[in-house]
Order: sequence, then C-alpha cells, then structure tokens
Amino acid sequence: AGTNGKGSTCAFIESVARATGTRTGLFTSPHLVRYGERIRVSGIEINEDEIASHFTALRELVAEWEQRPTFFELSLALAMKYFAERACELVILETGMGGRLDATTAVPADVAVLTPIALDHQQWLGETLGEIAAEKASIIVPRKKVFSSPQLPEARTIIEQVANERRAPLEFVEDPLHGYALGLAGEHQHGNAALALAALHSVGITLSYETVKAGLGSTSWPGRFERLDSGPGAIASGLVLDIAHNPAAAAALAANWVREFGECKANLIFGVVESKDITGILEALLPIADRVHFVPVNSPRALPPAELAALLPASSPPVEIHQNLQSAFDVPAALPTLVTGSAFLVGEVKALLDDSSHRPSTQ
Repeated sequence: AGTNGKGSTCAFIESVARATGTRTGLFTSPHLVRYGERIRVSGIEINEDEIASHFTALRELVAEWEQRPTFFELSLALAMKYFAERACELVILETGMGGRLDATTAVPADVAVLTPIALDHQQWLGETLGEIAAEKASIIVPRKKVFSSPQLPEARTIIEQVANERRAPLEFVEDPLHGYALGLAGEHQHGNAALALAALHSVGITLSYETVKAGLGSTSWPGRFERLDSGPGAIASGLVLDIAHNPAAAAALAANWVREFGECKANLIFGVVESKDITGILEALLPIADRVHFVPVNSPRALPPAELAALLPASSPPVEIHQNLQSAFDVPAALPTLVTGSAFLVGEVKALLDDSSHRPSTQ
C-alpha cells in the first residue's frame, strides 16, 4: 500500500522473483488498456477467454447475495482463483486505495510493504497525512514483517504506532539501491527497488547478483515515465507517458524530466479528473512545460479543459484547449511531448497508439 510507487515496487518484486525461477502471481490496478493487465502469472496477462470464464462463474456465485461485491472485490477473487489454479509460489497484491477497508487485506499476508505516503484521495481517506497513513498502515499483519519507504514524520509516526500495536517487526528502508541498472526511469525508482529487495529477502527467496541484475533490469511498468522514442507509437520529437495524478508524483515526474532532458522543456498534454489537487499538480509541472494542451479525460469525473485552463496563473506557458485527445496530438511539436495527469488519459493514449488508423501526428 502507499500513495505513490505501489505499482513500480510490485513490478520490481515480481520481476526479480521471476528471474529466480519463482512462479509469480501479480494483481494490480487500475489497468491502462486491457483488463488482463491487472492479473499476471510469471509476467503473462490472463487472457480474455479465462477472464470471461471466471467472471461467469463469479456472477453465478454471487447472484443471490444481498450485498453484491464491488468490481474490485470480484477482480481480486478472480485473481486469487487464477493464481491457485496456476500454482503460484509468490503472490504480490497491490491495494486499490487506502488499506483498512481494502479487499486485499482479506488475503493472509506474510509481509506488508508501504511505499511513500502523500496527500491523495482525501475525500475517502482523510484530510491529513496522519489520517491517510492510518488507512494505509492497516495492511500491517500482526506479528508479520513490514517494510516501509522513508516517510514524512507524520506518516512515519502512525506507521510505527500501528506496527507496535500489532507487534509487527518494522524496518524503514532508508537507502536507495544503486549499482544496478533499472528497467524503470527516475531516481525515486532506486528507493522502490531497495524496498522490493528487502521484501523479497524476508520471504526466503534466494537472490544472487545475477538474478537481481536480470530482474531489476528487465522490469517494465507502463505509464511510469514510459518513453516512446522509437518503435510503434513513437513520434518524431519523442513521447513520454506518466500517470502522475497528485502533487508528490508530479514533482517526481518533473525532477525526472530535468534529469533525462536537461533544459529541454515539454510539450505538455494534460487531463485530470475532479477531486484532485490540480493546482498542486500544475505547480510542479509548469516549470518544465513549453506549451500546455488541456484535453478531456475519458471518465465521468473528468474536469473540462476550459476549467483547467482557468486555474493557470497569467505567467503560465501558452495554453491550448482541445475537445479531444487526437486534436492535441495533431498540433506539430518540435519538443518532446509529455502526457500526464491521469491513468485514464495515459490509457487512452496507449489505446490510440495501438490503433494504426489514428496514430498521433509525427510532424
């Protein structure tokens, strides 16, 4: 559980474990393009026929239930059944949101992992960092090990309190991992990699330098500073996709942009859903933007592009408002393009790139 880095840390754990020959099961959310992205065995997505078969069985099972399971709960049930059928030796579960009421806590866990906690989803998790940390720390299992990224003081105090109450051995993984090439870009990923290795060591998986090197180097996680400079979906000036949707994630994205591109600014395509700290996100991103294209997000909670534009200060870069995503890509760009603000938006871009009849402009 955590606010940022959950998916990346899960991906590191899975990839390194798989490199040792361990049969892995990985459950994550949300998906970007295909539902099958949520459920993988040894790195391979569940196929559509298996999804349909399992969902049909689940629908029959719950048909008479007075309280119907949520989509997330059904997805977790499907995943656990699938992992059992495939005899997975290590299962990695990413919480959906929070932790205290998350369905994943119904599954007995040998180790809990907490990634950096920040402000996000306040309308559900609480207005303060402490309240949010309490929700996340609820995944800690009594007398089972827990590993945490470095945390802000308020969050750290709560995690320590919960671990102490549950007599769970707690370790903060303070030092980033260096000396290995990572498949995921960004300085923050070195912290996620260190956290992943600590968790793997604790469950008794034997790790060698070679397997760690292979696993970390081959880790892939779409939508996290995903660069498309060549191959399908590439555009002439370069394209980066990142699902950053809170100020902390946006700040990490901006820092990584500067690290990768130096003084070269971004042709920014941005869309977001309501209830986010949009001002905080934009404050982090505007310093790296040469031009901002506001686009609608394919979600009932999408914030209209014109409302986004109204939030910008007068000193902002030039702004363009678009009625759809394709029109933003149709504007010629000499600088690398950065698409961010929402997992929905990044998923829509990836689907657009997969559709050969609607490729973004390469001018």
